[in-house]
Amino acid sequence: MTTEELWQQYISICPQATDQPYEAWCFGSNNPDLLAQLTCNGTKTATASAYPFYLYENCPLPQPGNYSVILATGGEALCIIKTTQVNVVPFCEVSEEQAYKEGEGDRSLAYWREVHRAVFTEELKEIGEIFSEEMLVVCEEFEVAFLPRL
Repeated sequence: MTTEELWQQYISICPQATDQPYEAWCFGSNNPDLLAQLTCNGTKTATASAYPFYLYENCPLPQPGNYSVILATGGEALCIIKTTQVNVVPFCEVSEEQAYKEGEGDRSLAYWREVHRAVFTEELKEIGEIFSEEMLVVCEEFEVAFLPRL
């Protein structure tokens, strides 16, 4: 299903979202299709991204109420999420609750830090930045707003 087809299905049952903007995106480099599936099944209700990318790309931070269409790596639209909360914190202050809500691995903070340290280190090289434990992280919580019937 395309992004537009999924959005049209959603607004047919939720007409108040008709004029709402939305973005379509695929999760980052660490097994994006698994992360999308964890989102669709309700295990993953949060995500984190490196704040330096928002500065580099001059993009606004996600805001509560924002909609996103989650894509598979092949471009298929899988579900729609709605952002419920956004916090910006240093990497070293990301909470156990955030790690758990991200739904990855054993859902521990230790696992989250290990995986995200590696991912952020690699991703930041693309923009000439260096990872640090004090680097700001955008912690976003969300809910699945729409999951199409198969």
